Amino acid sequence: MNAISMNRRHFLAGAAAGAAALALRPGLSYAVEGDTLIVRGASDIEVLDPAFQNGLLEEEIGRCLFVSLNRLDDVREGVRWQPYAASELKQKSPTEIEFTLHDWLVWSGDFGPVTAEDVKFSFERVANPDNASPWAYAFDALKEVEVTGDRSGIIRLKAPSAPFWVTTLPYYMGHIVCKKAVEAAGGKFTTEAPATAGPYVIEKWVPNQSLTLALNPAWKGEPPTFPKVQFQIVTDDDAAALAYESRALDYTKISLNTLATYKDTLPEKTQLIQMDGNRFSWLAINVNNPKFKDEKVRRAIQYAIDVSQIMEGSYSGLAAPATGVVPPALVGHREAILYPADAEKAQALFAEAGVSDLTVELSAQNDKTSQLTCQIVQALLGAVGITVDIKTYDDAIYWTLGDKSAGDTWQTLEIVLMNFAGGVDPSENLTWFRPSQIGIYNWSQFDSPEFEKLYQDGMAETDQEKRGGIYRRMQDLMEESGGFVFITHETFAAVAREGLKPCILADGYLDMTRFTKA
Repeated sequence: MNAISMNRRHFLAGAAAGAAALALRPGLSYAVEGDTLIVRGASDIEVLDPAFQNGLLEEEIGRCLFVSLNRLDDVREGVRWQPYAASELKQKSPTEIEFTLHDWLVWSGDFGPVTAEDVKFSFERVANPDNASPWAYAFDALKEVEVTGDRSGIIRLKAPSAPFWVTTLPYYMGHIVCKKAVEAAGGKFTTEAPATAGPYVIEKWVPNQSLTLALNPAWKGEPPTFPKVQFQIVTDDDAAALAYESRALDYTKISLNTLATYKDTLPEKTQLIQMDGNRFSWLAINVNNPKFKDEKVRRAIQYAIDVSQIMEGSYSGLAAPATGVVPPALVGHREAILYPADAEKAQALFAEAGVSDLTVELSAQNDKTSQLTCQIVQALLGAVGITVDIKTYDDAIYWTLGDKSAGDTWQTLEIVLMNFAGGVDPSENLTWFRPSQIGIYNWSQFDSPEFEKLYQDGMAETDQEKRGGIYRRMQDLMEESGGFVFITHETFAAVAREGLKPCILADGYLDMTRFTKA
């Protein structure tokens, strides 16, 4: 623990400068206890279009600007949903969902009422492969949306879909956009939404600094508690903690290093939030790279990585090793991995493969937890004779590495430290490793027809015990391929001002429309 504390102090030296710069921004107020809520934004916005957005702050802003047929409750209350844009939402048959929209929903910019035609346009636009939406997978089960009235319709599915209610309808891909406005804008948009219908509108955006929301005067639904919400862009977890301590933020996610400190000494009038997370981290090994063509080499790397050392060194002992991509709280969680740490087995396999002087490149984001994890992996592989060259990137570059639309790098990747936000259903965590995701998010280039068949079977299966067996087998296939070393499902930690009641979703994202005062 001494080494970790020393690293934290080292990191805080750089983070302090970021927090100081935040405090000096013109117009920044402190610890708002009235009508304006100030929270941290972990990134800036690039694309607000629900069909093409990247996530992070865009998802949180999207929930404020747009509406979905239903919405999820705070994850701490269980996986529950309630109607939102729909005044009525019910399962008519195993493959039919009926909806009726609230009659008071209207678009900004004189685009008129929100209609069932808008719902049809929104869903089918994401699902249409010609539009190349990265979120099209969520509508794999969709056949069509039939409009039965101005504000009513039927969602028809190709087959029963257990996760459709909780992974498609309430998330960003399920946000409803205005058909007339989007078509007038050329079919898609980035940071200027042509029409919105949610509780808030964007009042002011200062790129890379802040974004302020104000109430939508046309909103007739339940009013949000806070008339204004301001996101301060702070990309570094430790800088965000210092900004919170200086009362520049009312709420922020914090790192586990900060959590360890706050467990001993919590800032004044602060509530500490800690829960099991479903954001998962793993090492992706490119099975098609010539260095890893021999399965013995891939298996040796799996045996060489002692994840318990990463838990201590990178996560301050506050996270548990993962057994797959499905966390303990979800159906399909595995009890154990197939290839636990064993340095002797690793060395024997390297010898069998005739490997003695292998150098591998490990790519990662440049955040502090990732840097620590890479250093530990470097040491663990070094102990069995493998040299690791660490390459770190900022977000903008990192997410292009395995993207075939951004060049040829995806073909030559070696090992990548990856980290994804999970969902409330195991299918959401497993969909990224399907063959169709090679060159998109499946950076291991894991290509298994059996995995794809099981994915489709799991989507249609309604028996939870059977679904669990399907998803456990899918994770077995991933590990057996040698393309994955599962690391952890990160513990989620945040701080909020005393008297503030946040609404936190399963992936750690926020629903700002339902932040309240306790």
